[in-house]
Amino acid sequence: MTLTIGTLRAEPGRKTRGVLPADLGTTTVEVPLILVNGARPGPRVVITGGVHGGEFIGVDATTRLAGLLEPQEVAGQVVICPVANPPAVYGGRLNISPLDGVNINRVFPGDPDGGPTDRMAAWLFAHLLDGADAYVDLHSGGIDQHLLDFVGYRRTGDSELDAQNKALAHAVGYERVIFGTSPEGGNSHAAANRRGIPAVLVETGQLGDRHPDTVGRLLDALHRILHHLGVIEASPHVKPPTARPRDWMWTGEVESPATGLWYPDAVTGDDVTEGQTIGRIIDPVDGTEHKVTAVSSGTIIYHMNGLTVRPGTHLAAIAIPHD
Repeated sequence: MTLTIGTLRAEPGRKTRGVLPADLGTTTVEVPLILVNGARPGPRVVITGGVHGGEFIGVDATTRLAGLLEPQEVAGQVVICPVANPPAVYGGRLNISPLDGVNINRVFPGDPDGGPTDRMAAWLFAHLLDGADAYVDLHSGGIDQHLLDFVGYRRTGDSELDAQNKALAHAVGYERVIFGTSPEGGNSHAAANRRGIPAVLVETGQLGDRHPDTVGRLLDALHRILHHLGVIEASPHVKPPTARPRDWMWTGEVESPATGLWYPDAVTGDDVTEGQTIGRIIDPVDGTEHKVTAVSSGTIIYHMNGLTVRPGTHLAAIAIPHD
């Protein structure tokens, strides 16, 4: 069947590239899309990059994937959106939009009558997620974040959906597969789950990395995902995973209690215990020090590398192996 999104159409066995306008209330942005409509029936898979600014690996990898996929070799439909949040990608360079200071990955599925970022989230869900059989949202450590590669998924209480989420997450081929214990919240993959769509969040690279080797690592993961879903055949050019996937569970996030300068004492990859001091925030005016402690025990999966923070800034996220 014809793949149609807005004014873009791809007939079976065809690939279409273009942009669609998204009305954000205060401005209109152009969202790039590549529609790959396979020559044979199969699932519809949606892949987004550029949900956050300063996270370059997903933008690069989706753009390259769009060039590599040949419709005659595809079963089903692949919808690729390299830049899902243009205001943040082109104007913000961080995870918040310069239009309203909102992190889009906290407000999915959005509100078509809300502020600019809520409208952007609602546009993506209305245009891309409608009719999807699986969703893959690509992220990385931004320009201010140290991060270990991982895959995130949610447990929903629906046994069939949970099995699909877990299988999709393990198909990525990363060692750390970290689940959340409910589908609540404004993350993209959680909101997709609430609509019954299997979904994962894939984090690759750190500190605004754009190295070809890192992009290649994610491209290999995307090929494994599409093979798992039956969209493409296995490729001999895809490198096998270097480690077996292992389930982890989030145990806590550490947020800044004050405005100031952040000096971490424990960093990404370190094991910490609940109550342990993991850093200090110094007031640049009078030198007042605020100690920051771990909210739980486990391994720091990512931490803030940036110097300047404000109340609510995410300083670290902690997880433990589930087995």
